[in-house]
Amino acid sequence: MNEEMYFLDNNALSHLTRAQRSSAYFRERCRLPSEVLHEAMGYPDAEAFEAVEYTTTSSVLELVRAVMETEREGDTALLNLYANKGAADPMIIACALDATRETAALLFGPTWIVVSNDNAVRAKARELEVESCTREEFLSRTRGEWDAR
Repeated sequence: MNEEMYFLDNNALSHLTRAQRSSAYFRERCRLPSEVLHEAMGYPDAEAFEAVEYTTTSSVLELVRAVMETEREGDTALLNLYANKGAADPMIIACALDATRETAALLFGPTWIVVSNDNAVRAKARELEVESCTREEFLSRTRGEWDAR
């Protein structure tokens, strides 16, 4: 079975305890896109998040464009810049696509999973064949992992 790696949306990150966010499991298995890192600047332990940043590269930006090209004109469920809502959402999916592409050649590469409680994010992930789950499913899947390392 392939190991699971997670891209966390801020609505999932905010439900982890500080101990979970500082754990070895978090450092080894969780990634935060740069835009989520920006959203999480107010956390007391935000400086530690830089260790799990998935940086925005040109290939990620190309994939953001590809994600946005799948959006219908006028649809603001995934991204609504006028309302300052969802700036990180297309980025999370693009990062998962990029990471999947980067590890595709590995015989037993990881499975990249988007963790978000945003229905539009999970729907877009499904549409683009990216695995996703809610924060509750994530916490259930990873129960027992946080203290095991």
